[in-house]
Amino acid sequence: MATYQLAQVNVAQMLAPLDSPLMADFVANLDPINALADQSPGFVWRLKTEEGDATAIQAFDDNLILVNLSVWETIDALKNYTYHTAHTAIMKRRREWFSKFQGAYMVLWWIEAGHFPTPLEARQRLNALSQLGPTPYAFTFRHSFESPASNTETKKSGPTEVSQI
Repeated sequence: MATYQLAQVNVAQMLAPLDSPLMADFVANLDPINALADQSPGFVWRLKTEEGDATAIQAFDDNLILVNLSVWETIDALKNYTYHTAHTAIMKRRREWFSKFQGAYMVLWWIEAGHFPTPLEARQRLNALSQLGPTPYAFTFRHSFESPASNTETKKSGPTEVSQI
């Protein structure tokens, strides 16, 4: 069993409230896209209310900011879901529903298996990425780092940067 898993968060600022006509098509796609993630190989967990609603969780003072926080077994599993499923078509339409986010809007980091990150942890990782760029603490697909357990040399000398895209 893996000792580390990949956490990811992405945030987006809506152009209008969820119940507005502008957001209707996005809202109509939420359940199918979330179900696709939940059933994808390598998916572990995602932040949501007991009712299954991730949009009801407010991690920022601005109630127009949506947070997607999830855990995956590997970078490749998340990358496959993100770029090689129906999720891709929705991502291509993001400008219809979301404004350009100021600062980092997506970050990856390694967590111990079984740990589920909080929105506060996710915000700290986003802030670190914005301030420091990619590091083993907070990174991106383009500039990722191996799991701390993937290489014994990594433990001795620090993570090695791995280009993913």
